[in-house]
Amino acid sequence: MSTPPSPPVAERNDGPSVRIGALVPLTRPGWVEAGQHLLAGLELAVSDVNNAGGVAGRPLELVVRDTAADPQRAAEAVDELARLGVAALAGEYHSVVARAAATRADALGVPFLCSSAVLDALTEQPTEWVARLAPAQSHGWQIYADHLLGAGHSRIAVATEPSVYWASGTRILREYLAPRGATVIELDVRAIAPKALCDELVESRATALLLLVGHPEPAVPIVKAVRRDQRLAALMMGAPAGQPECAEWATLLGDDGAAIPFLRYLPERLSPLGERVETALRERLAEAPSFVAFEGYDTIAVLAEALRSHGADRARTAGAWPRVAVEGTRGRIQFSRTPGISVWQWASTPIQVVDRDPAQPDRFRILHAG
Repeated sequence: MSTPPSPPVAERNDGPSVRIGALVPLTRPGWVEAGQHLLAGLELAVSDVNNAGGVAGRPLELVVRDTAADPQRAAEAVDELARLGVAALAGEYHSVVARAAATRADALGVPFLCSSAVLDALTEQPTEWVARLAPAQSHGWQIYADHLLGAGHSRIAVATEPSVYWASGTRILREYLAPRGATVIELDVRAIAPKALCDELVESRATALLLLVGHPEPAVPIVKAVRRDQRLAALMMGAPAGQPECAEWATLLGDDGAAIPFLRYLPERLSPLGERVETALRERLAEAPSFVAFEGYDTIAVLAEALRSHGADRARTAGAWPRVAVEGTRGRIQFSRTPGISVWQWASTPIQVVDRDPAQPDRFRILHAG
């Protein structure tokens, strides 16, 4: 069903609004489409909360700041939002940016519910102030590695760029695959043009290439070059970070963008709430919502419950992480401590390995679930 426009706050709730600071990549070099989906989910959930009476009779207000995939800009936004008196922070897609935001939120004592970023070490030390909905990178990428092994791949090339996130992903893959008899071959795309990359792939005898690079550049040129090289017709390409999820991937690559497995954080079947939210998000976005949009919605659902049950005091909100239990769009959300993870973690996030169907690139096929 569609969600009606929110009536003016004064018609719906009494008292001052409860402000939530939203960190979202909305301009380049950020992944803008992911940011738009994340924001759509956040905004829809705020609208739903306010239409249901708000938080203790007070409306939620989203105060949005564009991070543009810039860690320094994100840290400065956290400072500004803290001065503005937000009750909590929400959002962010890019892991390195989320790490900067989480570090600053921890230092300032502002609760931060991270929607999408997966980097294991969001903070250097364990913190009570930060929680996360997305699975830790080490968990999700090991599930992806299991898919590679199950598909018979033992010589796996990774095309990568300098980044803490890509370096972490490469390390996770290597440490998980090596004891299982597989080899990871690292190719630095700064030093290799797409055509030369194809030559390296042939020489290395790799059977799979993982795109640990930005989108659309240099991911799209690499995919096009590989697809056009007959020597690599049998090579499987993969993108564990999820680049093929958004519609822009299919628009830029067409059939070339199909059959490239990636990680997606959705269950096989959405809850009734998830089905309703999916319909409303489709209307807002004028396209199918990605898993990132559901992450945005669930973020606000959790924060609203924490604020209802523990009040808008920052310390009390952060203290709610281990106690809150919310039926989200993708399952029941509860937080716990996970070994090796410095923040409160939703440990049962649904994880799938999916790809776009070559026969119908706007349809996704579930290849593996963890």
